[in-house]
Amino acid sequence: MADKNHSFFEDVYEVVKLIPQGRVTSYGAIANYLGSKGSARMVGWAMNAAHSLSDVPAHRVVNRIGLLSGRHHFKTPTQMQDLLEVEGIRVENDQIVDFQKYFWDPSQELL
Repeated sequence: MADKNHSFFEDVYEVVKLIPQGRVTSYGAIANYLGSKGSARMVGWAMNAAHSLSDVPAHRVVNRIGLLSGRHHFKTPTQMQDLLEVEGIRVENDQIVDFQKYFWDPSQELL
């Protein structure tokens, strides 16, 4: 859960670092886990700021229906998809195929 000594963005990054390779989560699932339900947009802002942090796998965070809504914040328009496909996640029309199969919910996984 959120640590009082960390900023919200740092807390988001700590959760994102725990997403296993080949899995994805949503902005809302991270916000909910951090006790900030309704702050999905703020998680998105944190992810936008994370692209300069090489240890934060921002490509594993998508919107609630599996859409690569953050793709425009990567170095190239296809980088997010390319990184996911390297991990075995199929993407068509900027959306993860079989999203629920790959969905990782920190509230369930990080008990």
